[in-house]
Amino acid sequence: MKTLINMKAFKYLVSPMILLALALPVVCLAQTATPEKYVMELPQLNISDGVSLHIISPEPIQFVDLSTDNLIGDLPAENIARVKTGKAGAANKDDLGIITVVGQSFMAQYKVNYKNSETHNTITQIQIQPEDMQPLEYPKIAFSNQELYNFSMDILKKKTKAPLREVNDFKLSIQLNNVYVISDYIFLDISFINDSNLSYKIDGLKFSIEDKKIYKATNNQSLELKPEYQLYRQSQFKKNFHNIYVFKKFTYPNSKVMVIRLIEEPISGRTVEMKIKYSDILKADTF
Repeated sequence: MKTLINMKAFKYLVSPMILLALALPVVCLAQTATPEKYVMELPQLNISDGVSLHIISPEPIQFVDLSTDNLIGDLPAENIARVKTGKAGAANKDDLGIITVVGQSFMAQYKVNYKNSETHNTITQIQIQPEDMQPLEYPKIAFSNQELYNFSMDILKKKTKAPLREVNDFKLSIQLNNVYVISDYIFLDISFINDSNLSYKIDGLKFSIEDKKIYKATNNQSLELKPEYQLYRQSQFKKNFHNIYVFKKFTYPNSKVMVIRLIEEPISGRTVEMKIKYSDILKADTF
């Protein structure tokens, strides 16, 4: 910028040939920086007028960028981007723009072309492939949902030994099979067993830190814990339900316990409660 200002200030003192020589490097630099070659190397997507294209991500989408007004879209689900042609007349253009999808650990970009649905097969959905993902090199603060899923599936496949803790009530059992620690995360491997002939409709599964001894009802202090991730989301089970619940690392004193409450939908309302000592968490296996 400084060079351009000086050139403007002295344009009457410098010969045209010198001005041309000074300007050439700037022009060459601008040509070198153009991304045209890179754009042409992007994966190609075809889109038709009036038909939505659904881009499915393996992990929650953080944001989507549409480079032109030729494209509009939204996020109907946390891992789905829905894109279609924009304003009237945009579909007549061969090059509609670039879609950038950013997940928790990657970025994927696609060049979008218009294809007439009457002459070409219309694609309504694609899945982002590993070869299209560019890793985001952020400091490793947290695992992505995909990583938590992979860890949880590995834990689920392990052979279950004798449970660390087990409670039974109303012909229902809660088993704490094991506790694992991976980085700053605690994984609880829990099984629910129904020995009755009535299927169990889950109204809620709550985790909290509470006092071991309650002297007065008003003195009880309860701190609710919400899982960062859970492998399966199931509203009912007939006999067995095995799941993994993931929490950010937490601590609590010996005067308190972690409480797991499985609550059934009314009218039956069967509730089973398990208390976990902090010593169980401290004995967690590494993975």
